[in-house]
Amino acid sequence: MPTPPCLLTIAGSDSSGGAGIQADLKTFTVLGGYGASVLTALTAQNTQGVQDILALPETFVVQQLRSVLDDLPVAAAKTGMLFSADLIRALARELKNKNFPLVVDPVCVSKSGHNLLLPEAVETLKTVFLPLADLITPNRPEAELLTRMTIADEADVPEALERLLALGPKAVLLKGGHFSGDILTDWLAMPGQQPRAFRHSRLSNQNTHGTGCTLSAAIAAGLGRGLDLETTVSQAVDYIHEAIRTAYPLGRGIGPVNHLHPILLTPKGETDQAINSFSNENSNQ
Repeated sequence: MPTPPCLLTIAGSDSSGGAGIQADLKTFTVLGGYGASVLTALTAQNTQGVQDILALPETFVVQQLRSVLDDLPVAAAKTGMLFSADLIRALARELKNKNFPLVVDPVCVSKSGHNLLLPEAVETLKTVFLPLADLITPNRPEAELLTRMTIADEADVPEALERLLALGPKAVLLKGGHFSGDILTDWLAMPGQQPRAFRHSRLSNQNTHGTGCTLSAAIAAGLGRGLDLETTVSQAVDYIHEAIRTAYPLGRGIGPVNHLHPILLTPKGETDQAINSFSNENSNQ
């Protein structure tokens, strides 16, 4: 049996299990990885919103990261909720010499409207942290915040992608969930290349809590398996689309996506085949 790649998430905790560290670890596991974690903050939240946030001291967050990197062979990592400028700077110092791909989900606001990144930390994220990223995965509101432009429709996407790439990441995936229309388009851009569009029909399922965390974790899982960026983004987009399609009501608010759909919807004895369907021959590269 091949050894699963070690995948690291640096993010906040979601006590309801739909987003954050919990969503990332579920995604890593179901896509064939071994998940490790660095907690940046604790949240008291459920499907109805975020009730409270307890940010962890920067020194303790850094110690968690050092403990993982000193011992485990991290193949890929992702970040989610970073919360403060001081923490962003501290993590940037630790990750500046990383030897693995880093996916940065620039989490700013929860689906219920709660700030997960302090307003004064936005510039620090842009100038200090985004240049370390192999890929950033903003949604439309996050992209507008980072670029200081209005992205009204698809006609504004090329300029937005150009501005996002100018912030220093190696690639950008601009997610299309906040745009209108029956077709949802995610745009992948890399310097010197034409953007690639990944299109899916828009789903009517309202249980979408944790979509951004789950997608970025799925991308990190693919990169950790050795897939090229376009392949892993394509597979991750398919994975989150199915996770939304098969999501079920849980709680009294916005329920979580179905992270475990490859296992839960697979007949007994075919689980390995379902998980491997999100890989291909490049996974051994």
